[in-house]
Amino acid sequence: MYEKKQECYAFIISKMYFCMNCNLKDETNRICLVAFRRFWSIAFDELPSPRNKTYRGFYYFLSEEGDSTLMLVLNDVTVFPPEKFKDKEAEQFYWRMVRDVRKGLPYAKLISATVIETYEYISTLPTKKEREDYLKEMEKEVFNQYKPELKRFSRQQARVLVKLVNRETNQRSYSIIKAFLGGFRATFYQAFGRLFSVNLKADWKPETDATDAMINRITTRIEQGTL
Repeated sequence: MYEKKQECYAFIISKMYFCMNCNLKDETNRICLVAFRRFWSIAFDELPSPRNKTYRGFYYFLSEEGDSTLMLVLNDVTVFPPEKFKDKEAEQFYWRMVRDVRKGLPYAKLISATVIETYEYISTLPTKKEREDYLKEMEKEVFNQYKPELKRFSRQQARVLVKLVNRETNQRSYSIIKAFLGGFRATFYQAFGRLFSVNLKADWKPETDATDAMINRITTRIEQGTL
């Protein structure tokens, strides 16, 4: 595996060097670089870890003895009271939810990162046609890469994933699709999802909805490494 990755690195770097130094038109040069950027992301993309970093930064200071000392700035930690269940069925529901959040959270974080990266990238494209072409190609690549795994999600796991995407991006899944792919595609995906009882317009209200609050507690504990 290591040798394979090294060969891919060498291949991509050599081709990018060729694109940047040969006498190609600017448009051809840009397309060449974008193509290898996409190849890189598909070849080496891994699901992000659901866990947050333990610390947000560090710095050095001089101690009273004059020694240089490392100081870590830790992230905030949320402490929840122990879960209490009214019956066995409620406890089983909770642990099924833990399973579903564990499965969906890496994908929600990946979607969040992809939304940010895609927005930043298409803002550099000069024409509407180039942006539309890029988004169509990205949609195709995402489906090819993640469809086999997402097809194994149950309906409940898909519903949890929609909730997690909302939590990570502060937007409904429907709104994200509409912003990047247009209203027609968003309506199509919404109608398709409703066939399987998945609502892309689902709200995220952990302050008032008991299930959302449970998902939020579970997610926070997973991110902190306490569950």
